[in-house]
Amino acid sequence: MFLIRCNAFTFAQSMSAYGYKIVQTLIVDIEPDEHVKRAMNEINAAARMRVAANEKAEAEKILHIKRAEGEAESKYLSGLGVARQRQAIVDGLRDTVLGFSVNVPGTTAKDVMDMVLVTQYFDTMKEIGAASKSSAVFIPHGPGAVRDVATQIHDGLLQASSQH
Repeated sequence: MFLIRCNAFTFAQSMSAYGYKIVQTLIVDIEPDEHVKRAMNEINAAARMRVAANEKAEAEKILHIKRAEGEAESKYLSGLGVARQRQAIVDGLRDTVLGFSVNVPGTTAKDVMDMVLVTQYFDTMKEIGAASKSSAVFIPHGPGAVRDVATQIHDGLLQASSQH
């Protein structure tokens, strides 16, 4: 038997006085106490806030992951570009050495590399001087100093290769 309470007595009991026995009833509307309504609303709001916080955290996680993947791809492509640039420089230097050796008999690869290094030195000095807002760079600039720079670079490369 399903009972619906009405004030101090039950609906079923009140109807039994008239010979009715209520076995089942459809409840259409329940009107709980205002405190119960407020508590239920707070429970629902808290549950939604938890879900929203989890979704926000998940979205931030995805953003961080995508940003990191983008940076990794950018660094990879940048490294690939630097590697290709260095390979092009090496190929160009090799072609220069071979071409110069063929056209000027008796020159060695070291002579050609020293000449290329001096040319790059003067190109660098020219660019520094041409830039209107460049900082002053004081480098020994006599012909002997260029030879010293070439020797220092050569010795540094030899030391680096001997350590490996």
